[in-house]
Amino acid sequence: MAKIGIIGSKGRMGNALVSAIEEAGQTVAGGVDKGDDLGALVAASDVLVDFSSPHAVEANLAACVAAQKPIVIGTTGLEERHHWLIDDAAQDIAVLQTGNTSLGVTMLAALVKKAASRLGSDWDIEIVEMHHRMKVDAPSGTAMLLGEAAAAGRHIDLASSSERGRDGITGARKEGAIGFASLRGGTVAGDHSVILAGNEESITLSHRAENRAIFARGAIKAALWLQGQKAGRYTMPEVLGL
Repeated sequence: MAKIGIIGSKGRMGNALVSAIEEAGQTVAGGVDKGDDLGALVAASDVLVDFSSPHAVEANLAACVAAQKPIVIGTTGLEERHHWLIDDAAQDIAVLQTGNTSLGVTMLAALVKKAASRLGSDWDIEIVEMHHRMKVDAPSGTAMLLGEAAAAGRHIDLASSSERGRDGITGARKEGAIGFASLRGGTVAGDHSVILAGNEESITLSHRAENRAIFARGAIKAALWLQGQKAGRYTMPEVLGL
């Protein structure tokens, strides 16, 4: 049995991760939050799962590198510097970072990439996401993941091709742009739709999260898979063999 440590154990995902670990027949090595002994948890774990905060990523990676332990990072709201830190750590340990650990979303992203690659730039791509009222970042990590999938399908750079927060007189939509819209309210765990709108027809690819347990199950599947990998940076599609 693998001993899996939880970073961010008191957050919304903490209890779901404990249940997922037990459901998978593995062992909970323990959990830490801000101010707790991270080093002791890393030492006691075979693999770590991090759903804490962007501010903690640097320390979490450093602890895992020092102990040579693999880590799954599901924390959202990461900035460019966090990705540099992950790239650096991946030279020494196995790191899987993703904006969404759901297996269903992983498959959705693969479908979005394929659709974007086959349809021309005259098909407009819009990504709509809705989450609970307490979510602090927007667009969601999942929306960005789907945007990256669409951009990869079209061989374009998402950062220079996205449109967000339209308000007032914004002018006509740019051809080839990938648009984002973020909705917040209630206790919605996560709804995502990718709309491909062409002339007189459209396609909508969607995923609805009914319970946070789906993210926990996917994270644990990823953690167990990551154990057997050499140092490097990995993604959820690789877990599914996509």
